Amino acid sequence: MDPKLIAAPGPAITFQSNALRPANGEALILADTLVPGDILLTAGNGLTSAGIRLITMAPVSHAALYLGDGDVAEAVGSGVRVRKIGELLDHEAVVVAFRHPAFQPEQGVLVRDFADRNVGSRYDYVGVMLHAPFSLQRRVCELPLLPTPVREGCLRGIATIQLGNGNDERFFCSQFVLEAYKHIGLPMTDADPRWISPADILHMREGDVPSLQVNQTLVYLGHLKFRPETDRSARPTMLGTAQQGF
Repeated sequence: MDPKLIAAPGPAITFQSNALRPANGEALILADTLVPGDILLTAGNGLTSAGIRLITMAPVSHAALYLGDGDVAEAVGSGVRVRKIGELLDHEAVVVAFRHPAFQPEQGVLVRDFADRNVGSRYDYVGVMLHAPFSLQRRVCELPLLPTPVREGCLRGIATIQLGNGNDERFFCSQFVLEAYKHIGLPMTDADPRWISPADILHMREGDVPSLQVNQTLVYLGHLKFRPETDRSARPTMLGTAQQGF
């Protein structure tokens, strides 16, 4: 057969994974493994956590930032607060840690400063409520085989219409984490932090497919706490990207 008539293999397709477990299995770690700047993604057993995970099709529902010395900063319903890692572990059913590989030790002071200055800042209830319809409407942009520029433009367009411009005076959990990294000069993505959910942070990890273009993939450190019943789904979501040509 004429080699010219043989079709070239198509591009390999990768899909977002809903599993918290990496391909080589999860690792259980202790809190003293953490360093300032590490990102904690969590899930609880309550209805609020379950609802967020259902809407975003992900196994996590909350994001927090480790500050060092056992302190964790997070945006919750009462506003931005700092509490001990032990309290977080007692309250959540699953806690998974990720690290930004470009984070430098000296930036830990800047992260702490950002958190301390924003303690008491109000929670962005409006942003959270707007995320529910956005999470549903964005799926039209996440059809398999859409070229990255098309998907990116579609998501940005819908986000601009649904979520509007950023507000750095109020925070919800994942927005707070993104704003902290932006503050220290290490933005995780060029997208508006208000567009990012805990699920989006999860998909910024190595070996996954991010919803929006990221500046640096996150490294999985391990599980600080793990309960299988909150991490049942290992099915990929429909978002995929061709690894060749984009």
